[in-house]
Amino acid sequence: MAEIGKTRAGIAALVMALVVGWAPAAAGQDGDGYAESDFLSRVRRLTIEGKRAGEGYYRPDGRMIVFQSERDPDNPFYQIYTLDLETGDLRRISPGHGKTTCAFFQPGSSLIMYASTQHDPESKALQAEELAFRESGQERRYAWDYDPEMEIYTFDRDTGAYDRLTNVRGYDAEGSYSPDGEWIVYTSMRDAYNRDLPAEEQKQLELDPSYFAEIYIMRADGSEQRRLTDVAGYDGGPFFSADGAKIVWRRFDEAGLIADVWLMNPDGSDQTQVTDFNSMSWAPYVHPSGDYIFFASNKLGFTNFEVYIVDAAGAKEPVRITHTDGFDGLPVPSPDGQTLSWTSSRAGGDGAQIFLARWDHAKALEALAAAPARGAGNE
Repeated sequence: MAEIGKTRAGIAALVMALVVGWAPAAAGQDGDGYAESDFLSRVRRLTIEGKRAGEGYYRPDGRMIVFQSERDPDNPFYQIYTLDLETGDLRRISPGHGKTTCAFFQPGSSLIMYASTQHDPESKALQAEELAFRESGQERRYAWDYDPEMEIYTFDRDTGAYDRLTNVRGYDAEGSYSPDGEWIVYTSMRDAYNRDLPAEEQKQLELDPSYFAEIYIMRADGSEQRRLTDVAGYDGGPFFSADGAKIVWRRFDEAGLIADVWLMNPDGSDQTQVTDFNSMSWAPYVHPSGDYIFFASNKLGFTNFEVYIVDAAGAKEPVRITHTDGFDGLPVPSPDGQTLSWTSSRAGGDGAQIFLARWDHAKALEALAAAPARGAGNE
C-alpha cells in the first residue's frame, strides 16, 4: 500500500500536468490526404512507469481505465492496474504474482475481469527464472506467451475478493463483457488440450499454440461456456458492440501471418469479414456509435503498426488514423466516443505506453464517406 500511495501522488500530478500540457499530434499524411491531426488532438501520454503498459479499457462511466503494466521489480510479467482519470489514483488489482492480461470492467457492478496464472504453483519460480535471465544481460525477443495455465478471474473492487471463472487447461484470456454485463466473450485454446492430438496437430501446438485459439462465450458467472468459432487459425480479441448486437474480433490465417477484422452475432451466426488488407489487421474495437471499427494494421511495414478505422459494413477501404513510426495499436474509444486511448511506442524506449487524445467523430464519418469502395484501392 505504501508503494501505491507514493505512486498515487505522482500520477495525480502527472494527470494534472497532462491536462494543461497537451502535445500536438504527428502531422504526417498518407495517400488518402489525411493527417493524424485531422482525427486526434491534444495527444498526451497517460502511463510512464514500468517497462511497458497497454490495453487500457474504460469503466462504463469513462472516469477510470483498467490496464496491464510491467512495473513491479519482483515480477517481470504484466499485472493489472486501475487508474482514476479524475484523481490520478492508481491501484493494482491483481495479486502481484503470476502473469496477467486483458482486463475489463463489468457494467453495473464492482467487478473487473482479467486473465491470470495466479493459481499456478510454479508462477513465482517462473518469475524468478525470468528475472535471472534478464539480469544476466541476455535479451529475449518480446513475444506473447500463451500460457496454458491462463484462466479468467474477476476481482471485486469493493470486497477485494477474487473468483475464478474458467478451469480448463489451455489459454483462456482476452475476455470482455456484454453491455448489459450478463455475458463474457473470450478466447480459448482449450481444444488443443482436451483431446488426443494427431501427430501433425501436436507439432503445430509445439510450434504455435495460438493456431488452436477460438472464440467462446459464457455467462458472467462462468456458466454455459460454449464455442462460437471453428476455423483453423487464431481467432481472438473479441469485443461486443455498444448495443450488444455484434461481436467484433480478429481472425488469423492458418500460417499466422495475415489477420483481418470480422463481425458475428452473439450466437456465432452471420460471421462476416470486414477488412481485406493482406496484412496483420487486429485489435478491433467498435466505436460507441456503431458506425465504424477501430483496428491496427502493419500494412505499411511488418514492424510499423498504425491505427485505422473501417465502416462497420466493410464496404469501404479503411482510413489511416496514426502517422508515427513504430507501434500504434490496441485502440479503444471512450464510452462517449469523444476520446481515444491506444498503445504506442512513439515516446521511444523498449516498450510501449498508453496515450490519450481527443477524437473527432465528425471527421471520421467524413473520411469514411469519401473512402473508395473496398478493393478499389488495390486495383
